[in-house]
Amino acid sequence: MKIIALNLPRDLSEDEFGELFKAHGSVESCDLVMDANTGISKGFGFVEMPTEEEAEAAIAALHGTKINKSKIRVKPSTQN
Repeated sequence: MKIIALNLPRDLSEDEFGELFKAHGSVESCDLVMDANTGISKGFGFVEMPTEEEAEAAIAALHGTKINKSKIRVKPSTQN
């Protein structure tokens, strides 16, 4: 199941981003979206988890939590 995470801190690394989700299950892929010109995070990213149960657990645990000073939003992605 593909998940989108929004309102991420701009200084969050892709490794740190993936670690957030690995605490709740297996991560098949993790893509933090970066600005092509600056190389800085755009503040959102996608995570693919193998089962819906793991994805739902990650969404429930992470949605609304604070990372640094940013309150993140985590939900199923509508993008395939």
